[in-house]
Amino acid sequence: MSDNRDSHFLDSLLAFLAGATTGFILGILVAPASGKETREKIKDQAKKGQELATESYQKIAKETEKGVKIAKEKAEEGMDAIKDFIEKKKVEHGRKEPEFPEDLDTEK
Repeated sequence: MSDNRDSHFLDSLLAFLAGATTGFILGILVAPASGKETREKIKDQAKKGQELATESYQKIAKETEKGVKIAKEKAEEGMDAIKDFIEKKKVEHGRKEPEFPEDLDTEK
């Protein structure tokens, strides 16, 4: 469920960034300005977009790292529980008396 929410957030973020970039570029191209001014504006916005993308990537990377750490901890807890269960069953099996001792004697 968390994966679905994270995926939806990432999709929404990418759609927003794509829309904002497209809107900005169209706005600059339509606005009355010289070619040099337009190129400077596009360059500045591209730099801002790159910084925003880098920040977003770093945020997503940190969240992913947290998720991996939590998953690893839960997996280790599960493995420990399984090991404890197996050891408990081994001890129980070792103490258990055969139900039909006469059957065991005939196999020897």
